[in-house]
Amino acid sequence: MTQLSSTDTDTAAEAESQPDEHREAWAAQLADALGEGYVEHHIIPGSDLWVRVTRDSWSDAATAARDQLGCQFFDWLSAIDWLPSPYGRDMDAQEDNPQPKPADPMEQGHAGGETRFQMVMRLYSVTEHLGITIKADLPDDDLSIDTLIPVFAGANWHEREAWEMFGIHFNGHPDLRHIYLPGEFEGTPLRKDFPLLARRVKPWPGIVDVELFPGEEDE
Repeated sequence: MTQLSSTDTDTAAEAESQPDEHREAWAAQLADALGEGYVEHHIIPGSDLWVRVTRDSWSDAATAARDQLGCQFFDWLSAIDWLPSPYGRDMDAQEDNPQPKPADPMEQGHAGGETRFQMVMRLYSVTEHLGITIKADLPDDDLSIDTLIPVFAGANWHEREAWEMFGIHFNGHPDLRHIYLPGEFEGTPLRKDFPLLARRVKPWPGIVDVELFPGEEDE
């Protein structure tokens, strides 16, 4: 593992303390466009911008980013389940550490959050050479959000995948149906509390599958 020297660490800290006027301007433009729908943002100067909006402003945020910031390129959309795995080390190699690991606290990443599930989209301006990540909290008792298809037609398959893998409904989507899973499949495989039965039948993969190279002898 590469270790950073004190000089490298100081340089990185200094870079983060520098203003990023372009990304600050983007954040201010979105805040003006969305009003109360704008929650907060986080900037790593010279690197990236994250903005959190309310669920009701999800589609409006995409529209404002496209029309006001010039983000014409829709990169991707997905969901995040911030719940730490309830299975702990049981989902890893049991040979590595047979004792279950205590559950980690839930942390929602840059620009924060208040719920287990969040929607995330990534948009990019090919003229400004800048990107933005927009996220929105989803309440546990209503995992639904408006479709982005009227804003970015390319969101179609991304939303179908999030519906299929996380169980999130996209209001107004014209064709929510499976992409990867058979129609009779039950469950949402990308949720943290979905048990991966194959790992429970056989430890994953751990030292049990390690084989010697030809010519080596057992010690």
